[in-house]
Amino acid sequence: MTDLGVAVVVEDDADVRNLVEAVLRQAGFEVHSASEGREGVDVVRREDAQVVTLDVGLPDIDGFEVLRRIRQFSDAYVVMLTARTDELDTLTALHTGADDFLTKPFRPRELRARVAAMMRRPRRDNGGAVAAPAPAPDNVLRHNGLSLNPDMRSVTVDGEPLSLTRSEFDLLHALLKGAGAVRSKTDLVRVVRGEYYRADAYISDSDERAVEVHIGNLRRKLGEDAVQPRWLQTVRGVGYRLAPAQP
Repeated sequence: MTDLGVAVVVEDDADVRNLVEAVLRQAGFEVHSASEGREGVDVVRREDAQVVTLDVGLPDIDGFEVLRRIRQFSDAYVVMLTARTDELDTLTALHTGADDFLTKPFRPRELRARVAAMMRRPRRDNGGAVAAPAPAPDNVLRHNGLSLNPDMRSVTVDGEPLSLTRSEFDLLHALLKGAGAVRSKTDLVRVVRGEYYRADAYISDSDERAVEVHIGNLRRKLGEDAVQPRWLQTVRGVGYRLAPAQP
């Protein structure tokens, strides 16, 4: 196994499958592939994949069902690939548990950059097997009963641990660091996407909609009150900010 671990490509189009395999091998992964959804689930399970690229339109079961099955046993990073530009595909993928999505045709360099950005951020809140030293108290961000430790990538609400995806954690971290300042959706796209989205990079409506989905998932996990939010406020037409501190 390589240093980066295993990547699995689930794709029925042989040309696309060969391209994605080549990109991931060049990035440093050991690559396995499958041309059908059920086979893909089996390969991900058997090889204990760290990264999965998953086509939406597969011949047996669609990519969304494959993703649901993978999420029952794996927290691998999953990038959905779709030939359709329907925004519903993007929203369904993110709600089902995908980390990212790309519309075909895509540039190989973009796929590699997206995967590299995901791999730079730990998937599990507790990181590796060796416990990290406790950070200085002022490293922990606190707001209205919520505590976020950026070094341990852990979050608690009223003392209870909260499990977040990489994107949800990064968005919450960015808003807490903002200390009440409004963060635009465009700005938060760059938070989620990492270094790939430079200041001059084009950001689409779908990118911003993906941020809305992540924020919605985050609110559900927090148990946020839609009428009187405790943590996250929507600034219509702009983005999001922290709710005021409670006495």
